[in-house]
Formats: sequence, C-alpha cells, structure tokens
Amino acid sequence: MSFRRVTKLVCGLAGGSAVLVAMAEPKGYYLEKTKHNESSKKLTGLGVLQAAVPQTRSPGHDHTVTASGNGWDSNWDKRDPLALINGKKKKDKEITSEELNTEMENNKPKATRHIFLIRHSQYNLNGSVDKERVLTPLGREQAEYTGQRLAALGLKYDVMVHSTMTRATETAKIISKHLPEVDKVSCDLLREGAPIEPVPPISWKPDCVYHEDGARIEAAFRRYIHRADTKQTEDSYEIIVCHANVIRYFVCRALQFPPEGWLRLGLNNGSITWITIRPSGRVGLRMMGDSGFMPPEKLTRT
Repeated sequence: MSFRRVTKLVCGLAGGSAVLVAMAEPKGYYLEKTKHNESSKKLTGLGVLQAAVPQTRSPGHDHTVTASGNGWDSNWDKRDPLALINGKKKKDKEITSEELNTEMENNKPKATRHIFLIRHSQYNLNGSVDKERVLTPLGREQAEYTGQRLAALGLKYDVMVHSTMTRATETAKIISKHLPEVDKVSCDLLREGAPIEPVPPISWKPDCVYHEDGARIEAAFRRYIHRADTKQTEDSYEIIVCHANVIRYFVCRALQFPPEGWLRLGLNNGSITWITIRPSGRVGLRMMGDSGFMPPEKLTRT
C-alpha cells in the first residue's frame, strides 16, 4: 500500500482531523497501541503513522484532573447557606447538629435565576453629551428585533432593569412594546464605564476612571448577579438592558474568569447574553452576545 493511500486511510478514520506523528510522542499525548497499528508498521516505512489522542491515563496510574487557577469559589456571592449559618453562629451561641440541618434547609435557595443581559442598540456616536446619543434609525430597528426575540422565547419575565443612559433607556422602551406586562426600572449603577484595567493593556482611560467606574460597576454586579433569595420559590426571568463593558465584566465575574479579560469579548448591538444561577450557586452561560435573530445586514458593534 502506498504512503499516500495509508495517509488517506488514517485521516479518514480520524474524521479528517488526524495528526501525523513519526518516531516521537508530543508532550501531553500518547499513541494508542493496537493490532491495527502493528500491521500499519509493516505497510509503511514510518515507525508510527496514526492520530494522536489526548492522554487521559498513564500505564498503572489513575488519571485525575485538577482545577487550574484558584478553582471555584462556592460562596462567590456571599449567599452560601453554610456561610450564612457560620455568620449567625458567631453572633449567637453554638447550635446543635439538628438545628444546623434545619438552618441549612431554611437558608437553601430553591429557585433558579435567569438573567438576560441586553446590549443597547446602535446610537449616534457624534453626540457630545448623553442626551444627544440617541438611537439611530438602524438602532431602533435592532431594538425591535431584540424585543421580538425575547417575546418569542415565551418566558414569563419578572422585571426589566435598564441603565439611565439615553441609548439604553430608548432600547428598553422599544423592547417593552413587545413585553407590555413587564415592569421597567432604571438604575444608575448600570451606566457604561471602565470596569477594570484590561489585560493586555491599552491606552484608553486614566487610572482614576477605572477606580471610580470599577467600584460602581462592581456594585451593580453584586446587586443583580447572585443566587435567588431563600424566599423565592419559582424560577425567575429578568432582563437587564445596559452596555457592552458592563455585560462583559458581569460575564467574567459570574463565571469566575479573570475580570481583566473583559475587553477580549465582543458584543453586537441589541445582542442577548443569558446567564443562569442555580440554587447551589453554580453559574451557567446559556448564550453570549446572541444576535442571530437579526438579518446580517442589520448587525453592528458600534
């Protein structure tokens, strides 16, 4: 069998994504030994010709996966039931194991929070002050598409919170036409800003801006991104209409990714980011910057 035919065979078996390896095993991988491989050696002049597969074990040893970085902080929102009880124990006398179990059950959230982070639509970049930075005609179209998409999901939304900046307020107003039963609430904490100096660094803002904006945006995160209250018995669906920097920072913080990486994420105008927070405190990203419900010619990122 020719070398070309053998190569074609190996690549076909690996789904077209095979890696050719000769005489050496790359770090972190091992070469699977099979009878088929022995026959392959006889048919080719290469010592080994096959796909490299991820190393999940080593001979004679169990394979364990350890978390990189700092791992997962289960009390990231300071609402872990055990942490709440320990805080109470410091103030009160020690409690029995039976009382501990009761307290644990009483302090355990029962519902999942679904949070939809909406980036405002395209706006007038030439405005010198906020009130002049109104939505463009295309931006108003984008908000219509976003409202239609949220309505089409068929969910029972509890509230719509929006930034007090003009572009976010106008976006929320257009979206609300498609969700007339949902109450709107404005919040200054959600205004656009510079959450934290990004890495890799860019020459964008002086340190004092990060110092001031960062504290405000972090306060917004702590107010809106956390597991459900113990009194909440049903899953909730909440909409937050705000800005790209705020959303990107929220996502990094909620997933416990390095927050200084926020600028590496991109969001289209009018896009939808969906975060879920389980009663256990586990966080999931259902979608990030979804804008596939808009025609391609309507997409912008300004």
